[in-house]
Amino acid sequence: MTAIDFPLARRRAASTTADHSLSAHRLVRWLWISPILLGLAATLVYPTLFLVALALSKSTLGKPFRSFVGLQHVREVLQDPLFVTSVAKSIAYAFVTASIQLVIGFLIALLFTRLLKAGRFLVSLILLPLMTPPVMVGVAWKLILAPAGGLLNGLLLNLGIVDAPVSFLGDPVFAWFAIAVADVWQWTPFVVILSFAALSTIPEGVHEASIIDGASPLQRFWHITLPLVAAPLSSIYLLKLILSFKVFDLVYVLTFGGPGFATTTTGFSIYRRALEQFDVARAAAETLIYSLVIGAVLWPVIRIHQHLERKDA
Repeated sequence: MTAIDFPLARRRAASTTADHSLSAHRLVRWLWISPILLGLAATLVYPTLFLVALALSKSTLGKPFRSFVGLQHVREVLQDPLFVTSVAKSIAYAFVTASIQLVIGFLIALLFTRLLKAGRFLVSLILLPLMTPPVMVGVAWKLILAPAGGLLNGLLLNLGIVDAPVSFLGDPVFAWFAIAVADVWQWTPFVVILSFAALSTIPEGVHEASIIDGASPLQRFWHITLPLVAAPLSSIYLLKLILSFKVFDLVYVLTFGGPGFATTTTGFSIYRRALEQFDVARAAAETLIYSLVIGAVLWPVIRIHQHLERKDA
């Protein structure tokens, strides 16, 4: 080998070493992310494919995948007025309750930030409803609203507001109101905690400078506090919307979808279809359609959230 060949050999050796190093780096990277990929496959990909297979087949709880029926179940679901109505009710319920909880929770968190050290203690204290199991929340509110011996009816009777006990859960409007009140009572502390954390990130110097400039409390809230926490609040609202779309426990315990089908949400409708009527194929089709509807409804909220995050960055 001539002297001229040595640099070429060194370059080839360096290139081989670099290739081995790159391969090792890629292997380590794949090893790091493989648990995540396996988790996604187990919790997302497989259940989705299983649901699609159920929706496209004639399946019962005891005998799945008996025969292929194509889009028959999808057509039946879309033509079912009870299912369409339940979807509309679920969407309205989710937006109303999430909006109420965001407003109330944010105002409470704003009050707690004004209380300095006491605010952190109150945030810890307000966790009690959130730590209560949803079934127990439903049972508690069912006892409060009961016509015979219920706390609310007893109070109304003693005050002379009503002459006879009111069946709150037997009236369609009052039944929805009862579910919403129980939901707000349980999940508002969740919004309070997250809103309090968002408000705690605002530098105190910003408010002090605005006070020196002569800004009123309303001006400070509207032009300083609200813009600085708009992105976190949109995240909280999006998360609470998703949780509200999944409401089931309170409906099951308080009204069982009644009176009639008045408070039948989509989640409760799917439960009854699958575990009472054992029609898991139809329930799978309802689940897939409801998931697509939720995605479509949440898309504008997600876009607003992304816009606020970019603006905040």
